[in-house]
Amino acid sequence: MSAETLRERKKAQTRSALWNVAIELFVEHGFDNVSVAQIAAAAEVSKMTFFNYYPSKEDLVVGPMSEHVGEPAEVVRTRAPGESPVDALHRHFLTALANRDPNAGLCDKPNVLAVLRLVFTTPSLTQRALTLFNGQTDQLAAELGPDFRHRAAAAMIIGARHALVTENTNRLLAGETADEVYPDAVANANEAFALLRTGL
Repeated sequence: MSAETLRERKKAQTRSALWNVAIELFVEHGFDNVSVAQIAAAAEVSKMTFFNYYPSKEDLVVGPMSEHVGEPAEVVRTRAPGESPVDALHRHFLTALANRDPNAGLCDKPNVLAVLRLVFTTPSLTQRALTLFNGQTDQLAAELGPDFRHRAAAAMIIGARHALVTENTNRLLAGETADEVYPDAVANANEAFALLRTGL
Protein backbone atom coordinates (compact mmCIF):
# COMPACT_ATOMS: atom_id res chain seq x y z
CA MET A 1 0.00 0.00 0.00
CA SER A 2 1.41 3.42 -0.97
CA ALA A 3 2.31 6.11 1.58
CA GLU A 4 -0.29 8.36 -0.05
CA THR A 5 -3.02 5.78 0.46
CA LEU A 6 -2.02 5.31 4.10
CA ARG A 7 -2.05 9.09 4.58
CA GLU A 8 -5.52 9.34 3.04
CA ARG A 9 -6.79 6.54 5.29
CA LYS A 10 -5.36 8.27 8.36
CA LYS A 11 -7.04 11.53 7.38
CA ALA A 12 -10.37 9.77 6.90
CA GLN A 13 -10.02 8.10 10.30
CA THR A 14 -9.24 11.41 12.00
CA ARG A 15 -12.14 13.17 10.29
CA SER A 16 -14.51 10.37 11.32
CA ALA A 17 -13.22 10.34 14.90
CA LEU A 18 -13.72 14.09 15.22
CA TRP A 19 -17.24 13.87 13.83
CA ASN A 20 -18.30 10.97 16.05
CA VAL A 21 -16.83 12.48 19.22
CA ALA A 22 -18.35 15.88 18.49
CA ILE A 23 -21.83 14.53 17.86
CA GLU A 24 -21.72 12.56 21.12
CA LEU A 25 -20.68 15.67 23.03
CA PHE A 26 -23.30 17.85 21.34
CA VAL A 27 -26.06 15.36 22.13
CA GLU A 28 -24.97 15.05 25.76
CA HIS A 29 -24.23 18.71 26.54
CA GLY A 30 -25.87 20.78 23.82
CA PHE A 31 -24.22 22.26 20.75
CA ASP A 32 -23.57 25.69 22.24
CA ASN A 33 -22.07 24.23 25.43
CA VAL A 34 -19.28 22.30 23.72
CA SER A 35 -16.09 24.02 22.60
CA VAL A 36 -13.69 23.11 19.83
CA ALA A 37 -11.06 22.54 22.51
CA GLN A 38 -13.29 19.96 24.21
CA ILE A 39 -13.88 18.14 20.93
CA ALA A 40 -10.18 18.09 20.12
CA ALA A 41 -9.29 16.83 23.59
CA ALA A 42 -11.88 14.05 23.43
CA ALA A 43 -10.56 12.99 20.02
CA GLU A 44 -6.97 13.25 21.30
CA VAL A 45 -5.88 15.79 18.69
CA SER A 46 -4.94 19.47 18.82
CA LYS A 47 -7.28 22.39 18.14
CA MET A 48 -5.18 23.10 15.05
CA THR A 49 -5.88 19.59 13.79
CA PHE A 50 -9.61 20.16 14.28
CA PHE A 51 -9.45 23.32 12.17
CA ASN A 52 -7.47 21.49 9.50
CA TYR A 53 -10.53 19.30 8.98
CA TYR A 54 -13.44 21.59 9.85
CA PRO A 55 -13.57 25.42 9.71
CA SER A 56 -16.13 25.49 12.56
CA LYS A 57 -18.40 23.37 14.73
CA GLU A 58 -21.27 24.18 12.35
CA ASP A 59 -19.28 22.91 9.38
CA LEU A 60 -18.61 19.67 11.23
CA VAL A 61 -22.30 18.97 11.81
CA VAL A 62 -23.55 19.90 8.34
CA GLY A 63 -20.54 18.48 6.51
CA PRO A 64 -22.37 15.34 5.32
CA MET A 65 -25.25 17.50 4.08
CA SER A 66 -22.97 19.89 2.23
CA GLU A 67 -21.57 17.02 0.18
CA HIS A 68 -24.99 16.65 -1.47
CA VAL A 69 -25.72 20.29 -2.33
CA GLY A 70 -25.06 19.71 -6.01
CA GLU A 71 -26.97 16.42 -6.19
CA PRO A 72 -30.22 17.69 -7.78
CA ALA A 73 -28.25 19.56 -10.45
CA GLU A 74 -26.15 16.44 -11.09
CA VAL A 75 -29.29 14.31 -11.45
CA VAL A 76 -30.62 16.70 -14.09
CA ARG A 77 -27.27 16.93 -15.86
CA THR A 78 -26.88 13.14 -16.14
CA ARG A 79 -30.52 12.23 -16.84
CA ALA A 80 -31.38 9.81 -19.61
CA PRO A 81 -32.06 11.17 -23.12
CA GLY A 82 -35.69 12.25 -23.35
CA GLU A 83 -36.19 12.26 -19.59
CA SER A 84 -37.48 15.56 -18.20
CA PRO A 85 -35.75 17.21 -15.23
CA VAL A 86 -38.83 16.65 -13.05
CA ASP A 87 -39.04 12.98 -14.03
CA ALA A 88 -35.33 12.48 -13.31
CA LEU A 89 -35.59 14.11 -9.89
CA HIS A 90 -38.76 12.16 -9.08
CA ARG A 91 -37.05 8.89 -9.96
CA HIS A 92 -33.99 9.82 -7.94
CA PHE A 93 -36.06 10.77 -4.88
CA LEU A 94 -38.02 7.52 -4.94
CA THR A 95 -34.75 5.58 -5.12
CA ALA A 96 -33.44 7.55 -2.15
CA LEU A 97 -36.59 6.69 -0.18
CA ALA A 98 -36.24 3.01 -1.03
CA ASN A 99 -32.60 3.10 0.10
CA ARG A 100 -33.51 4.93 3.34
CA ASP A 101 -31.15 7.71 2.30
CA PRO A 102 -30.69 10.45 4.93
CA ASN A 103 -31.01 13.04 2.14
CA ALA A 104 -34.61 11.95 1.62
CA GLY A 105 -35.31 12.34 5.34
CA LEU A 106 -35.97 8.63 5.74
CA CYS A 107 -33.01 7.25 7.67
CA ASP A 108 -33.70 6.28 11.27
CA LYS A 109 -30.18 5.30 12.29
CA PRO A 110 -29.50 6.73 15.77
CA ASN A 111 -26.52 8.86 14.70
CA VAL A 112 -28.50 10.38 11.82
CA LEU A 113 -31.45 11.19 14.08
CA ALA A 114 -29.07 12.75 16.59
CA VAL A 115 -27.72 15.10 13.93
CA LEU A 116 -31.21 15.98 12.72
CA ARG A 117 -32.31 16.86 16.25
CA LEU A 118 -29.26 19.10 16.58
CA VAL A 119 -30.00 20.85 13.29
CA PHE A 120 -33.69 21.33 14.11
CA THR A 121 -33.06 22.68 17.62
CA THR A 122 -29.91 24.80 17.19
CA PRO A 123 -30.50 28.16 15.45
CA SER A 124 -26.99 28.44 14.01
CA LEU A 125 -27.25 24.95 12.51
CA THR A 126 -30.75 25.60 11.19
CA GLN A 127 -29.42 28.71 9.46
CA ARG A 128 -26.52 26.76 7.98
CA ALA A 129 -28.92 24.10 6.67
CA LEU A 130 -31.02 26.85 5.03
CA THR A 131 -27.88 28.18 3.35
CA LEU A 132 -27.25 24.72 1.90
CA PHE A 133 -30.88 24.62 0.76
CA ASN A 134 -30.39 27.90 -1.09
CA GLY A 135 -27.23 26.52 -2.65
CA GLN A 136 -29.18 23.57 -4.03
CA THR A 137 -31.65 25.95 -5.63
CA ASP A 138 -28.91 28.06 -7.19
CA GLN A 139 -27.07 25.08 -8.65
CA LEU A 140 -30.23 23.50 -10.03
CA ALA A 141 -31.28 26.82 -11.56
CA ALA A 142 -27.91 27.11 -13.29
CA GLU A 143 -28.36 23.62 -14.71
CA LEU A 144 -31.92 24.26 -15.94
CA GLY A 145 -31.17 27.48 -17.79
CA PRO A 146 -30.33 31.19 -17.65
CA ASP A 147 -33.58 33.07 -17.18
CA PHE A 148 -36.15 33.77 -14.49
CA ARG A 149 -38.39 30.83 -15.45
CA HIS A 150 -35.55 28.43 -14.69
CA ARG A 151 -34.84 30.06 -11.33
CA ALA A 152 -38.54 29.89 -10.47
CA ALA A 153 -38.71 26.24 -11.53
CA ALA A 154 -35.64 25.37 -9.46
CA ALA A 155 -37.13 27.11 -6.42
CA MET A 156 -40.38 25.15 -6.76
CA ILE A 157 -38.58 21.83 -7.26
CA ILE A 158 -36.20 22.26 -4.35
CA GLY A 159 -39.02 23.64 -2.21
CA ALA A 160 -41.10 20.54 -2.90
CA ARG A 161 -38.17 18.27 -2.06
CA HIS A 162 -37.54 20.22 1.13
CA ALA A 163 -41.18 19.85 2.16
CA LEU A 164 -41.02 16.09 1.56
CA VAL A 165 -37.77 15.71 3.51
CA THR A 166 -39.11 17.81 6.38
CA GLU A 167 -42.31 15.76 6.60
CA ASN A 168 -40.34 12.52 6.72
CA THR A 169 -37.86 13.89 9.25
CA ASN A 170 -40.55 15.21 11.57
CA ARG A 171 -42.24 11.84 11.68
CA LEU A 172 -38.98 10.03 12.43
CA LEU A 173 -38.14 12.49 15.19
CA ALA A 174 -41.63 11.91 16.62
CA GLY A 175 -40.78 8.23 17.02
CA GLU A 176 -41.96 6.46 13.88
CA THR A 177 -39.62 4.11 12.05
CA ALA A 178 -38.46 4.58 8.48
CA ASP A 179 -40.38 1.47 7.44
CA GLU A 180 -43.58 2.86 8.96
CA VAL A 181 -43.19 6.20 7.21
CA TYR A 182 -42.10 4.79 3.85
CA PRO A 183 -45.53 4.15 2.21
CA ASP A 184 -46.74 7.68 2.98
CA ALA A 185 -43.38 9.11 1.94
CA VAL A 186 -43.71 7.50 -1.49
CA ALA A 187 -47.33 8.67 -1.87
CA ASN A 188 -46.37 12.20 -0.84
CA ALA A 189 -43.45 12.23 -3.29
CA ASN A 190 -45.67 11.05 -6.13
CA GLU A 191 -48.20 13.75 -5.35
CA ALA A 192 -45.60 16.51 -5.02
CA PHE A 193 -43.89 15.68 -8.31
CA ALA A 194 -47.27 15.38 -10.03
CA LEU A 195 -47.98 18.92 -8.91
CA LEU A 196 -44.66 20.05 -10.31
CA ARG A 197 -45.38 18.41 -13.67
CA THR A 198 -48.68 20.22 -14.04
CA GLY A 199 -47.29 23.60 -12.97
CA LEU A 200 -49.08 23.48 -9.60
